Amino acid sequence: MRKFLAIALLALSPGIFAHAQTPSEKPKLVVGIIVDQMRQEYLYRFADRYTEGGFKRMMKEGFMMTNGHYNYAPTVTGPGHTSVYTGTTPATHGIISNSWYDRKFNKYIYCAEDSTVTNVGGTPENGQISPRNLLTTTVTDELRFATGKRSKVVGIAIKDRGASLPAGHTGDAYWYDDANGDFMTSTYYYETLPQWVADFNAKKVPDSYLSQTWETLFPLDSYVNSIDDNNDFEGVFIGKESPTFPYQLDSLRGQNGGYGLIASTPYGNSMTLDFALAAIEGEKLGQRGVTDFLAVSFSSPDYIGHRFGPASVEVEDNYLRLDREFERMFNYLDKAYGKGQYLVFLSADHAVADVATYMVSENVPAGNINTNYIFGQISGYCNAKYGQGDWILKYTGDQVFLNRTLAEEKNVDFVAMQRDLANFMLRFNGIKEVYTAEDMRTQQFTYGRAHLLQMGYNHKASGDLLLVFEPAWMVGGARGTTHGSPYNYDTNVPILFFGWGVKAGSSSRKASITDIAPTVSALLKIKYPNAADGEPIFEIVDGK
Repeated sequence: MRKFLAIALLALSPGIFAHAQTPSEKPKLVVGIIVDQMRQEYLYRFADRYTEGGFKRMMKEGFMMTNGHYNYAPTVTGPGHTSVYTGTTPATHGIISNSWYDRKFNKYIYCAEDSTVTNVGGTPENGQISPRNLLTTTVTDELRFATGKRSKVVGIAIKDRGASLPAGHTGDAYWYDDANGDFMTSTYYYETLPQWVADFNAKKVPDSYLSQTWETLFPLDSYVNSIDDNNDFEGVFIGKESPTFPYQLDSLRGQNGGYGLIASTPYGNSMTLDFALAAIEGEKLGQRGVTDFLAVSFSSPDYIGHRFGPASVEVEDNYLRLDREFERMFNYLDKAYGKGQYLVFLSADHAVADVATYMVSENVPAGNINTNYIFGQISGYCNAKYGQGDWILKYTGDQVFLNRTLAEEKNVDFVAMQRDLANFMLRFNGIKEVYTAEDMRTQQFTYGRAHLLQMGYNHKASGDLLLVFEPAWMVGGARGTTHGSPYNYDTNVPILFFGWGVKAGSSSRKASITDIAPTVSALLKIKYPNAADGEPIFEIVDGK
């Protein structure tokens, strides 16, 4: 069935295929690839079993910045995708987390939410999505403006934020509805689904994948770059007794999210690519005499990584399979446009921490932080020192929101209170540093963790206390892992360009993910996103 799907989705009309090898004045198509939760080291750690046509081809024929990093914290999905495409950080573009607390309305705001729109296709609960919370333009917006909106932009992901934010304010976006297994959009983009999307949904591709069993590509005992398959550090699917292969998806789906289960398997990547290729055909991308842009985010590595952790067989097998999907993609693009006629960049929205309990088992200093206990202690301290009241409004995204109104009512010096509580919190194991909103507003930090926090700090929306945990510490339980810290295990991600106008090579010079959008802009000779503060990667631009 897997082979049948690949053949069926590649059986396209003859008119699309081109064979010219002479580089054009501009690429026919730009493909921006974000792998959700990818460490730079995965390019090396699993390389002995990568194909020649996937990651290896990109590294051999493209240009890689081997020391690419996020230049802010928190390192999470919404800000990550946005920063890559805007060329600036959350302090400027406004997407400060996946969700954040809004003091004015006393509620959480989801980064891609928009109550003014409704679903088109899919289900209503997954349809109130748009880029309205994004405060700046993206490189995809600027491409549209540079061509009088003749260029098409299509954003695709399982996660709605992974599709809508890269597509910018002027592109189209499609995401996966885990309630019914369809790809959908919202009335921000369309009133009805384009026919090609409806046709794809009619094929019931998720059902085909979810009828399969996820087994390792190679014999299980050959996964020597991972820990034992059966261990105490990985999350277990409901209906299984251990986190071990094989995974019979048809029997697991009923208790593990139904159609949503596909996101936690490598088949989520396969389905995403299937839909991306259908978008190329349906929108005739790169076939209309103008550069088009396909922004694809592969969400499944994040779901798999959170559950199993970066040392797992599941993560290794996922990347071996993703490599083969990239080979399928590049073979398709070669046939459709010709080698050297399309431009690709690859990055990630963040990397990931090792499972804390696994690190402890290996005698590495690490741990899980009990925030309920900590904030119980802080509340008691505040009540004793400042008087009774709800002093802690919210804790989210490693930030504490204090009750400013209550402080004013009780004539408490709010700046002094921030500093007092920051010092108080340092007594707890796992908390390394605490910075105050006053620090972020009045000081200029030029390096280190404080600088990364400041680049993620938004004066209107961020919290009053910003926490940095000790290395390898996190908020979580005994199994699985997360990301979000300013440490290099969360910030070091691929920055890799390949294809049109890119000469082969690599550099260990430190580069930032906010350099990606200016580099694309420079290659295409279009205006930078309007608030971009990254720099074009000169090794790539000058090597053209």
